[in-house]
Amino acid sequence: MVLLLIIACTLLTGAGAVALAGATLLLSEPARKRLTPLAVSYATGTLLGAALLGLLPHALAKLSAPRVLATVLAGIIAFFILEKLAIWRHCHVHKCEFHSSAGRLILIGDSLHNFVDGVAIAVGFVTSVPMGIAASVAVASHEIPQEIGDFFILLDSGFTRGKAFAYNLLSGLAVVVGGVLAYAWVSMAGSVAPYITAFSAASFVYIALADLIPGHRQETNLRSIVQQLGLILAGISTIVLLHGAL
Repeated sequence: MVLLLIIACTLLTGAGAVALAGATLLLSEPARKRLTPLAVSYATGTLLGAALLGLLPHALAKLSAPRVLATVLAGIIAFFILEKLAIWRHCHVHKCEFHSSAGRLILIGDSLHNFVDGVAIAVGFVTSVPMGIAASVAVASHEIPQEIGDFFILLDSGFTRGKAFAYNLLSGLAVVVGGVLAYAWVSMAGSVAPYITAFSAASFVYIALADLIPGHRQETNLRSIVQQLGLILAGISTIVLLHGAL
């Protein structure tokens, strides 16, 4: 039952995010520019909520605080290194300076990123169904704005719309592979589950703090700040409600 839930949610998350992102190509550029920051703010809240209110408490229930925090620290450093190697990056704008001419490279990075997201979803479901669903929501919410940016990067790199969609879809399905392999790994060696949980939390925290929040820091308009804060709190509330309702 747990494996079926993992497959269903990772498949829905991977393919669904690509499909919704692809659909935004039908919108006007001004509409996309208005919607993407809103989605990023909401994603920030879901990622932080899932990591700090869901994944980390479960890891701390099984391991000592020093071990959990050391694993999180190691995860953050690992993602920093991957980012410096140009194979881990969240691009959610049309013109991404980091990947401005690296269409094929971003597909490799996205596949790795989606694989890690699949691991987070699997670990969530192994912990509890509510945690698995909360992790799925967090993954989906940050994948959609990322995929929007990826589409434009691929198009700017010379891909046709059909090829951009197909390659993004293949990259998105890496989340299913990550979910299934993580479930098999945890089933064979349950003692590693808390460490994988902490590592997954590190990926959520890193994405939120290193990739998503910096894009908001330049905004000084009071209305925009209130809007961003409201959506971040809405994302956190979604995670809290999922834990309480399921």
